[in-house]
Amino acid sequence: MSGRSRRTEAPLRPERELIVVSADGSRLHVETYGPDGAPAVVLSHGWTCDTQFWAAQIRALATDHRVVVYDQRGHGRTPAAGPGGCTTDALADDLEAVLAATLVPGEKAVLAGHSMGGMTLMAAAGRDGLREHAAAVLLCSTGAARLIDDALVVPVRAGRFRTRITRAILGSAAPLGPVTPVSKRILRYATMGAGAAPERVEICARIVHGCPRAVRVAWGQVLAELDLREGVRELRVPTAVIAGAEDRLTPPTQARAIADALPECVGLTVLTGVGHMTPVEAPELVTARIRELVTTYLTASDTGADGRAVDTRTAAPPSTGGGGGREGAEDVDGTVGTVGIEEEVA
Repeated sequence: MSGRSRRTEAPLRPERELIVVSADGSRLHVETYGPDGAPAVVLSHGWTCDTQFWAAQIRALATDHRVVVYDQRGHGRTPAAGPGGCTTDALADDLEAVLAATLVPGEKAVLAGHSMGGMTLMAAAGRDGLREHAAAVLLCSTGAARLIDDALVVPVRAGRFRTRITRAILGSAAPLGPVTPVSKRILRYATMGAGAAPERVEICARIVHGCPRAVRVAWGQVLAELDLREGVRELRVPTAVIAGAEDRLTPPTQARAIADALPECVGLTVLTGVGHMTPVEAPELVTARIRELVTTYLTASDTGADGRAVDTRTAAPPSTGGGGGREGAEDVDGTVGTVGIEEEVA
C-alpha cells in the first residue's frame, strides 16, 4: 500500500451500525459490511485497537461476504466498562452478544481474532453462542497463558527480572502522547517487524495512541494474568493459527503451544519478517486465510430459507490422520509481497 493510495482510499462506510447490549448491560458498538445473505465473517480486534484495525480485511472481504466488526470494551466507540468489567468472561459475554445480534439462530460464520480478540474466542470456546455460530476460527498473533514470561519486548534473558519488567510495561499508566517519529519507532520495535512499511506503522500508531490510557492499563493487567489453556482445549471447531516470526508480544512459541493443544488445528503459519500486527503487516495473507476457511467450512454448507449458512463443515477438513493437535496444513513456500511464509506445520 503506497502512501498515495492510503490517502485517496475512500473511508469505510458500514451498511449498518448498531449498539449491542452485553450480559452486564455494557453497550458495544458494532458495524456490518457487505451484502445480506453472503457468507458471514466476524472479526474481533486486539488490545488498544478498534474496528479500523481490520480495514484491509473489511475492504477485501465485504465485496462478497457479510463482515461483522465490533469495538471491545473501552476501545473505539464502545464505552469503558464499570468496576470489575474487564475480565475474560466479559470478553466472552460480549462476543456472544454480538453473535446473537448479528446472526440468525443457527447461522454459521468464520470467526477471526487478533491478539486480545483471539483470546476472546478462546475465552468463549465453551459458550453455547460460539458453538452455535462458529464454522471455523482464525487466531492471529495471540497467546493463551504465561504472556509476560514469554514476551520478548524486554531484550534480556528470560527470568524473574524480565517478567517483572514486562508486567510493569503491560500495566503502565504512562501516557503514550502524540504520534511522533520517536513514538512510531518505539511502536515498531514493540509490535511490528523491522521491515514494516512506514504507512502501516502509521496506521497502527494512530489506532494504538487513540486508546484511552485507563482502558489500556485495565486490559493490560488482565493480559498479565491470563490463562486460557482450558479454552484452547474447548475450541472444538476447525481452527487455523497465524503468527509473526518477529512478534515480541506473543512470540511464535505461544502460537505453537496453542496449535499443539487445539482439538482440530488446520494449520499453523509463521510469517517471516512480520511482528505482532499481522492483519495490518500482512493483510493479503490474513485475508486469504479467512477466505480459505470460508470456502472450506462455510460456503459448502447447506443453507436455510434466507440463504444464510446454517450447517457447518459439510466439507471435511484435510487430515494427516491421528487425533487432535495440528492437522491438514499444506506445505507452502515462496513469498507474497515482502512477506515470506517461514513454515506451515502439519
